[in-house]
Amino acid sequence: MNRLAPAIAILFGLLVASSVASAQGQKAASDPSPLEKIPKDLEVRFALSALPQHLRAGATVYVLDPATGYVLDRKGTNGFSCLVERTEWARAEFRNDIYTALCYDEEGSRNHQRVYVDAAAMRAKGMSADAVKKEIAKRFADKVYVAPKRMGLSYMVAPLMRTYPNPDPSDHTVVTMSMPHHMIYAPNLTDRDIGGAPPPSPYPFIFEQGPQGYMILLMGEQEKAKVVADSKQLLADLCAYRSFLCLNAGTPQH
Repeated sequence: MNRLAPAIAILFGLLVASSVASAQGQKAASDPSPLEKIPKDLEVRFALSALPQHLRAGATVYVLDPATGYVLDRKGTNGFSCLVERTEWARAEFRNDIYTALCYDEEGSRNHQRVYVDAAAMRAKGMSADAVKKEIAKRFADKVYVAPKRMGLSYMVAPLMRTYPNPDPSDHTVVTMSMPHHMIYAPNLTDRDIGGAPPPSPYPFIFEQGPQGYMILLMGEQEKAKVVADSKQLLADLCAYRSFLCLNAGTPQH
């Protein structure tokens, strides 16, 4: 599965220039220290922030136990499920400062979300980052992970995410940013198929081209500002929990 498309690099470059916060004095990507368990209430609120307000009460939520992987915190009723991603398996490295809230509909939970859950379980079992990447890639090749069978979407409208801005796997830069967006399942489609326009265009584009590809639709600046404003308490709590989760100006952390 391909990771970030070149267009994403342009998009993130613009975001980094305008609204990035970063960790100060955090450990390097190669540091082998284990993941820390997030306070459950904070993790649940952060995970659910990836969904629109009207879907949160009925959603399933998973929380991460670094010793075992993701565990069910509550079973929902509307088919949506949420978690906070902590491991970017395709980078073949383990960091303890990746935080991305993801929510999937029922179809995406069976397919896309499963990859993150499996990667977390492998990491918890003590597999190396390189071994996890190779095993996930093998499962894609063996069709263990398949394309969704119907249309659907993943919500990522959380006010904050901390992840890699550069598609180059040799670049270990990680940044904290606000980029609420929607991801519509678009298996094996390309930008040409949809007339996608590379960022900084406001139009849709394809992300992670392949069987589990997405069509990305970014929220507008006014909508993003409202998401941030409505999440004031969550952002304050995340910032108080870890300084690298603060939305303020800074230098990207390597």
